[in-house]
Amino acid sequence: MTATVLDPSPVAAAFRDQVRADVQRLAEQGRSLRVVGLISQEKGPAATYARYAQRGFEDVGIELDLRRTTAAQAEAAVAAANTDADVDGLFLYYPLTDRTGDRWLRELVDPRKDVEGMHSFWGRLLYENTRFVDPERTVRAILPCTPLAVLKLLEAAGLHSDRENAPLEGVTACVINRSDVVGRPLAAMLANDGARVHSLDLSGPLTFEPAIGRHAHDVRASDVDRRAALAQADVVISAVPSRDFELVRGEEVKEGAICVDVAEYTNFAPSVQEVARVFVPRVGPLTIAMAARNLVRLASARQPRS
Repeated sequence: MTATVLDPSPVAAAFRDQVRADVQRLAEQGRSLRVVGLISQEKGPAATYARYAQRGFEDVGIELDLRRTTAAQAEAAVAAANTDADVDGLFLYYPLTDRTGDRWLRELVDPRKDVEGMHSFWGRLLYENTRFVDPERTVRAILPCTPLAVLKLLEAAGLHSDRENAPLEGVTACVINRSDVVGRPLAAMLANDGARVHSLDLSGPLTFEPAIGRHAHDVRASDVDRRAALAQADVVISAVPSRDFELVRGEEVKEGAICVDVAEYTNFAPSVQEVARVFVPRVGPLTIAMAARNLVRLASARQPRS
């Protein structure tokens, strides 16, 4: 078996078309959309991501204003964007300070402008599997853009059932790395859609039990190690940001699995493509499309500027 390599760019293009139409609709109402991106680095992954994001946003008619800041100025820069009526969204390109400082900055972003979906307001709704903000179910909750991109790619790879509230029922997934930005919310989103998820991290394994027969997923301690988790998984998603990570090898993976590489440095050995059914080598283009879609939803839910 040789894996089909799923390029995220065509999937992202379809979502960009949808976003472009929504942006045009808002423009016809006299509303242009503007995002502020805060960045502290001129080189490296954050700078590269910011350049791609700027092109992606501008492609759908959204202005992305990249602003340089420092660790000392970052908090004031977030506050200024929050209170600026001409700013519809805020994007933070990490690192801006240190790990603790960046976590605090995420909490300072106005949730109504949080295109990344990383504020705890959105996190609470995600972990409680609450999909709408209002009782009338007219305003959708915002989901973190990278995990959301992964779910859309799994759908494009053909991984879904006919059950509306449990499209991943019967699926076993393995998510390697339990970061607050990608791994943890992704495991929760998969489980909320009906999958059983083995979450592997340096702090030990956890299992996210599916939200079937209950409102939201459940998390329990687990003794499922890497070998067992990979052998069981219909889906393997790895997001370890380290060159020292022991690559996932073909002999570890269940034949016919879908494998998704979210990491800055590849997390999969070439041999995986000899065993997997579908291999997704990156998610970046779709992450940017999901952030743009989040912005449109946030802007649509807010009152027009006076």
